[in-house]
Amino acid sequence: TACDSYAWNSTTYTASGSYTYSTLNANGCDSTATLNLTINPSTTSTTIVTACDSYDWNGTTYTASGSYTYSTLNANSCDSTATLNLTINNSSTSTTTVTACDSYDWNGTTYTASGSYDYVTTNAVGCDSTATLNLTINNSSTSTATVTACDSYDWNGTTYTASGSYDYVTTNAVGCDSTATLNLTINPS
Repeated sequence: TACDSYAWNSTTYTASGSYTYSTLNANGCDSTATLNLTINPSTTSTTIVTACDSYDWNGTTYTASGSYTYSTLNANSCDSTATLNLTINNSSTSTTTVTACDSYDWNGTTYTASGSYDYVTTNAVGCDSTATLNLTINNSSTSTATVTACDSYDWNGTTYTASGSYDYVTTNAVGCDSTATLNLTINPS
């Protein structure tokens, strides 16, 4: 029994069968040898795979595209060679750092607290695409003052002569809106 081929008396056989070889023995008489041959074939296989980042195959993790072979013995104890034609596509990542006032809209979600947020989708090659948002939320500020004055009242560069509620908007120390409200009552002299 042989794998793929067998060489006997200067002839290579590649098929199973019964073969004879005739010659003369040392006494000058006919000598016939018979070979009962079983040929078992080696086996091969090819697998085509596309994977993201890495691929585990026959106990090995591959992280690069290429052609890889794995050799073992088949059920007939002949060579068995498997070939892996591998394409590795990579996941992608990105990071964005943002400072916003009060809230921030990102990928369909409104964030109102500082933190690190991830958004996972699929990139152009079908692998994970992870975007990270490092977000700082600064808050706007408000204040209210209630004042009663005679005839007029000066507030933030403006003179008011009528009762009412007045707003003054500026920027606070963290760069966000600062709204001051004056609830004013004017009493005439």
